[in-house]
Amino acid sequence: MAQPATAVSDGAAQPAPAFFVLAAEDATLAARGWYDWLAKEKRYSRHTLRAYGQDMAAFFAFLAEHLGGPASLADLAALRPADFRAFLNRRRLDGLEATSLARQLSCVRGFFRRLLRQGHAVNAAANLIRTPKRKQALPKPLSLSGAQAVIGEAEAARDEPWLQARDAAVLLLLYGAGLRLGEAIGLNGRDQPRGDSLTVTGKGNKQRLLPILPVVRQAVAEYVRLCPYAITPDGPLFFGVRGKRLDPAIMQKAMRDARRALMLPETATPHALRHSFATHLLGQGGDLRTIQELLGHASLSTTQRYTDVDAEALLKVYKNAHPRATMG
Repeated sequence: MAQPATAVSDGAAQPAPAFFVLAAEDATLAARGWYDWLAKEKRYSRHTLRAYGQDMAAFFAFLAEHLGGPASLADLAALRPADFRAFLNRRRLDGLEATSLARQLSCVRGFFRRLLRQGHAVNAAANLIRTPKRKQALPKPLSLSGAQAVIGEAEAARDEPWLQARDAAVLLLLYGAGLRLGEAIGLNGRDQPRGDSLTVTGKGNKQRLLPILPVVRQAVAEYVRLCPYAITPDGPLFFGVRGKRLDPAIMQKAMRDARRALMLPETATPHALRHSFATHLLGQGGDLRTIQELLGHASLSTTQRYTDVDAEALLKVYKNAHPRATMG
């Protein structure tokens, strides 16, 4: 049996999912080509590639049972809207929530678009299926004092000064500049903020220019001063104890330990600091469009969720403090 192809993402080999197990040979080759394209051309992250690979494997497994055998390109071209609905229904019975169902349908649609562009199969039936409605969860920011406390606690938990400085710098980039954890850890030596701004590469390799507060710049500078490893322009800015690029799991654990020590809710994650950055800016009169640019959101509707958070906080204050809040 042929070995599965490999795809490359983030500079390392990534094995392609075993599509050939439950798909005909021509469909297998098309699926491998699509997966390689996502990795090499679209440069999807390892996490996204793994999720898409699992989604496509589930789709082919369903088709093998649904059609009575491995699906070929001809079978894919002949699928009707009812077949795609049956796939989603099966996955729903498997326990998937609306968010996962929506992602799987998006994955399948993307695969069929690629088949069309490559001239392998023409089928627009998947586009006729309504995307499962996802429940929009509001961001769960920390309070101003909570954000400050969790950063201080995470810093104090370290024994070595350079690790204390590192954790403080990373978390301040999240809360003081609105970075995603992956964006902060992905910074290289040349990205160290030296003036009043910082250039960050976000999702889709899109860059954005961010203003940097003096306290954040000073925190990064203090870490650089104490770091025992050589920081080069093309090398990582933030190191783990073994001299490799800092693993996000280390910062996630630091936040987890800090929130337990402070008895904060489980929603107090590194990403909650980014939510707090946006919510606190909005609460101080920040403009939505500006906050959208700072966060690197492609759509304003994503940023608008923070207005709901702010309104929710105002209502809570009103109910707790206004003398007529409980009167009928």
